Amino acid sequence: MDKVDFCWPGTNAFEISIDRLAIEPGERILLLGPSGSGKSTLLGLVCGIAVPQAGRIEVLGRDLAAMSAMERDRFRAEHYGVIFQMFNLLPYASALDNVLLGLSFAPERKKRIVTYRPPKEEATRLLAALGVSGPLVTKGIAAKLSVGQQQRVAAARALIGAPELVIADEPTSALDKRTQETFLDLLFHQVAEVKATLVMVSHDDRLARRFDRALDLGDISNVRQEAET
Repeated sequence: MDKVDFCWPGTNAFEISIDRLAIEPGERILLLGPSGSGKSTLLGLVCGIAVPQAGRIEVLGRDLAAMSAMERDRFRAEHYGVIFQMFNLLPYASALDNVLLGLSFAPERKKRIVTYRPPKEEATRLLAALGVSGPLVTKGIAAKLSVGQQQRVAAARALIGAPELVIADEPTSALDKRTQETFLDLLFHQVAEVKATLVMVSHDDRLARRFDRALDLGDISNVRQEAET
């Protein structure tokens, strides 16, 4: 990410500028910052959901801004695994179906799985590795799972098909410290297995010791929001 400038449209426009941000393949990066510091905007730019007005964002050798919106959607589906803060599971689908949803728009990711096992078998394996097994996998619905279980299903969905880049948006914010540590242990192990790069956003600087690098958004970006009139 080089010389990036982005501004959301609107009267009280939010603007973020990033001179440079480089992440090496396989790194585990924690992005820290309080509410309103631009964490979600930065993730939107990295994922190609938002396009900068200036600068270059290169992911896996591709310039996101040079792609059409459809090309960015396809690229994200094939190469990214995203763990959303609110998990974004289908509430009336099973854990297994929620994980397989991650392959619905990513035929290349699905092909990578099929070379060594059927997708359902791989989804079940990932769920078990993250602590979700037995009747929880196929019976019942996601809405009936605990917060911790929903979080693990969301992680399995992000990891299936070995994406090169895993993005996690405040995935531990609703967890107590013990559950948080357990989840990070499981997540890091699975990320290492698929040799993915992990970029996680949090406001909790106590997590920094778990990562290769922790970056404060205030140190790498300038943020401005127009005052209300």
